[in-house]
Amino acid sequence: MSRLRPIRGRGYSVAIRNVAELDDGRTAFVKLGAEEPTSTFLRLEGRFYEAISAPFMPELLAYDETDPPLLVLEDLSGGRWPPPWTDSSIEAVRMALGAVAATPPPGFVSRVEDDRESLVGGWATIERDPEPFLSLGACSPEWLETSLPALKRAAERAPIEGDELLHLDVRSDNICLADRGAVLVDWNWACVGNPELDLAAWLPSLHLEGGPAPETILPDAAGFAALLAGFFGARAGLPPPRTAPHVRPIQLAQLGVALPWAARALDLPPPR
Repeated sequence: MSRLRPIRGRGYSVAIRNVAELDDGRTAFVKLGAEEPTSTFLRLEGRFYEAISAPFMPELLAYDETDPPLLVLEDLSGGRWPPPWTDSSIEAVRMALGAVAATPPPGFVSRVEDDRESLVGGWATIERDPEPFLSLGACSPEWLETSLPALKRAAERAPIEGDELLHLDVRSDNICLADRGAVLVDWNWACVGNPELDLAAWLPSLHLEGGPAPETILPDAAGFAALLAGFFGARAGLPPPRTAPHVRPIQLAQLGVALPWAARALDLPPPR
């Protein structure tokens, strides 16, 4: 290894990311988990790469789980990282997600229902303490009071359970459009569940980046729309976590898509 070049502007965690120039002229992506919980997430990700090799993920070159853990992967910096989005690039991601769902999950991967309350309980959190959510200006107190029962009920009924492999963090900063198709990176949230959850969770950020409205890709998904609006709404108004200091603005932006989507899907008045 002759030189390390830092990567900036990708990802929301404090993991240390570099492109390494190897002595033989090749390059590799190097990710270091310098502190908790990033190091725990990196160990989960490394274990996943050791268990699965597929075109929809980078090639594993090396992994060292000692402290701090180190992950060395195929360098994808020469690929195209969206946006912008086109019909063909959206279809490439959908095909990749289909391949993910068709891949037998490793036995150590958790099931999405193991963390069900964290996923579906956003509106219950907002009901207990609405002020952080209302401080965002996403809707009025009156709209929240009348709409919250339907949103909470729909989110809690969202069909998240299933037996397929999920990535569960599909966003443009985790998607490279390579010659072989869409490649997904950052696998530390991989779990087992309903693959429609993977698709639904991508749609707010896709629309923010010029893609279609969520319901044009996933119609009749009121439960997922309400779940996502509650998930983002319960977090976007909180202080940023130290280990992901830039995550709140993107959560707020995704709330701006997910909440109107949920309102439309549930035949509620537009948030105001």
